Amino acid sequence: MQPNEVKALLVSRIEGCDFHIQGEGCNFQVIAVGEAFDGLSPVKRQQLVYAALSDEIASGALHAISIKTFTPAQWQTAPENAQ
Repeated sequence: MQPNEVKALLVSRIEGCDFHIQGEGCNFQVIAVGEAFDGLSPVKRQQLVYAALSDEIASGALHAISIKTFTPAQWQTAPENAQ
């Protein structure tokens, strides 16, 4: 899979989030930013993203995924957002 394919899957399955994807093959790093994460524990945030990709993980199309999640307010001060 390509990063744009992973992004398209996530955008179509989780509303109101912005995704930044890096990686190639079956190993990807996902940064997800959205109001959907407001009030959720870190574990629940990860589960939300994993659930959106469960079919691709089960099929082996995606193998290793690291996920970082932020609300829009958290993203403003996140080191990953440094320009």
